[in-house]
Amino acid sequence: MGAWQARGKVGMWSGLLDRLLERIVHDGRLTVRGAGVVERTYGNGSGPQVTIWLHDPTLPRRLILNPDLALGEAYMDQDLTIDGDDLPGFLALLLMNRGAGKSGWAIRLNLGLRRLLRRVQQYNPLQRARQNVAHHYDLSGALYDLFLDEDRQYSCAYFRSPEDTLEQAQAQKKAHIARKLRLEPGMRVLDIGCGWGGMALTLAGEHGAHVLGVTLSREQHAVAQQRAEMAGLADRAEFRLMDYREVTGEFDRIVSVGMFEHVGVPHYREYFGHVRDRLTVDGIAVVHTIGRNTPPGSTSPWISKYIFPGGYLPALSEVMAAVEKERLWTTDVEVWRLHYAETLRHWRERFAANEGAALALYDARFCRMWRYYLTASEMSFRYHNQVVFQVQLSRRQDAVPLTRDYLYRVT
Repeated sequence: MGAWQARGKVGMWSGLLDRLLERIVHDGRLTVRGAGVVERTYGNGSGPQVTIWLHDPTLPRRLILNPDLALGEAYMDQDLTIDGDDLPGFLALLLMNRGAGKSGWAIRLNLGLRRLLRRVQQYNPLQRARQNVAHHYDLSGALYDLFLDEDRQYSCAYFRSPEDTLEQAQAQKKAHIARKLRLEPGMRVLDIGCGWGGMALTLAGEHGAHVLGVTLSREQHAVAQQRAEMAGLADRAEFRLMDYREVTGEFDRIVSVGMFEHVGVPHYREYFGHVRDRLTVDGIAVVHTIGRNTPPGSTSPWISKYIFPGGYLPALSEVMAAVEKERLWTTDVEVWRLHYAETLRHWRERFAANEGAALALYDARFCRMWRYYLTASEMSFRYHNQVVFQVQLSRRQDAVPLTRDYLYRVT
């Protein structure tokens, strides 16, 4: 290809990117400079003001063909840099406009193609589920210590006040779920996707339950077992390295926090069928999951490739369609809106404060990846379409009280 043809193709992709940004960026001000583009400013200046630099002339083409994946990779590889490294401001600007409905043909086409492939990408038989979990949760435990609370709660906290510390909010989350479970001493509890054991140890230590926690992560399993022994709770909190589909027996209560995102739509009925089969007749289950405040969609290709392969954030309609077919009563549904945005803000700030330690564990590209993951997730909850669903289920209509008064202190 001659130099004239190469310049022409760069110019074409630059022009397409220019038109896409004109359609997306309405609020705020975005200035684009660098290789392969004519310097332009977009937006009305009423929100965040950010300047980005494109350092690779092929980046406009990549951003048009696969916007989500290319943007994350460009930041990781430093093909795109931001003045002041203001990643929160940049992603807030993009997602507040996307949340307001601003879009373009490249984004709509990409989303349509992703929808066509989503069931294949979310097919998670047991062996694939193990591989997907290992990709994220079997990273160095020291990495998670850099940004999580002391109990290693890697899920949405419950903020009664913006002034709550992360530790307070995570303790409040566990207490809120425990109230929904209506626990009594001696009850058998199954914790599906138990993480590093924090929820199971709380239910065993503070509520007198006998808890079985299951996880597919070797790292989490080893830590949870060690924590149970150190806390003197090994007789009441047991942890097994196994898939929830391999569990047998009956339980008075089932809790699942931050695991349903890894199930995949093709397995929803299978999941809720196991929940029903494992519950006693008067049992109660609480499923806590990230979801979307929109109709069914697809997973970000950047998230699928680098963070959570096989993961998907469901629409409530998808969850309920499976529940309805598995002979379960939906006894309560609660939607948490900005709680995860605040949780992620704490995580992002803690990671930033400890990034030197992260660099000792992994390289600079990994740290930029992790920074992008935490920041993009926070801004998605703050400005786009992500929420948290807590769904309480039972096999009997009268398994829980008729009102929600039991969840809150009377003042």
